[in-house]
Amino acid sequence: MTKLVAIFISSLLLIQSLNIRFDDLLELDQLIEHARFHTQEYGDNFFVFISKHYGELKAEHSRQHQEERKDHERLPFQHLNHTVALSAFILNQSNPDSSDVEFSLPHNAPNFFYLDTYLSLEKEAPFQPPRFA
Repeated sequence: MTKLVAIFISSLLLIQSLNIRFDDLLELDQLIEHARFHTQEYGDNFFVFISKHYGELKAEHSRQHQEERKDHERLPFQHLNHTVALSAFILNQSNPDSSDVEFSLPHNAPNFFYLDTYLSLEKEAPFQPPRFA
């Protein structure tokens, strides 16, 4: 059972990293139908079809075939997502020769206490002789 959960979670991460949405899976029939149209109309194989709609021939194909624009908009994987992550790291090197760096932390009173709640079942006398190791 744990292997199935691990496989499911890893496949979910793979699908999300490839940016595949659920509605893209529902539009796969449009992709197959349009690929059949290209095979019958232009004699394209599947790889040429993919290149015309998702690859290097996309701009040329969309310019030459404006009448198929509505069909092209219904194809899956046509959404654009832009994610920008900006990280900034500033290193202040006012005096790079000094290797001594002082950090002063504010002194706060400790916010904890220790209460010994361990009780032995065996009661010891209050005065015990010293023990040698």
